[in-house]
Amino acid sequence: MKKIGMPWARIPTIAVSGGFDPLHPGHIDMFERAAQIGKLIVIVNRDEFLIRKKGFAFMPLQQRLKVVSSIDCVYAAIPAYDIDDTVCLSLGLLRPDIFANGGDRHKDNTPEAKLCKKLGIKTIFDLGKKICSSSELALNAKNALKAKEAINAKR
Repeated sequence: MKKIGMPWARIPTIAVSGGFDPLHPGHIDMFERAAQIGKLIVIVNRDEFLIRKKGFAFMPLQQRLKVVSSIDCVYAAIPAYDIDDTVCLSLGLLRPDIFANGGDRHKDNTPEAKLCKKLGIKTIFDLGKKICSSSELALNAKNALKAKEAINAKR
């Protein structure tokens, strides 16, 4: 007997956001968990956001988009449309069914939560624990490079 799909059943869209600079196992875990809920759209913060947040962008936006979009569970990766430190404009344009984050993000420290409530976008803030920090990884790499340059300068 042939299985008949449910054409009336719509798969929800779920958006997550972040700098992903660099991408680490915690991000992958969050993506996989989100993709179990619906079609995963990843909003990737622009370089300017990263520069304001940590003083530099470790990887340029286009490289981060390419890496994120190559992950099997990611339906689409898009650059954030926003010029502030939120993804409110991006969410307003995309109108996903769900906006989610993991790690150390929750409704009290996520400015997008108020917009999501206003637009009827469901929020989920428990898509995994913070197991790594992109900022720390990038800073460690930057410091290692500086140390290597200092050693080479002494030669």
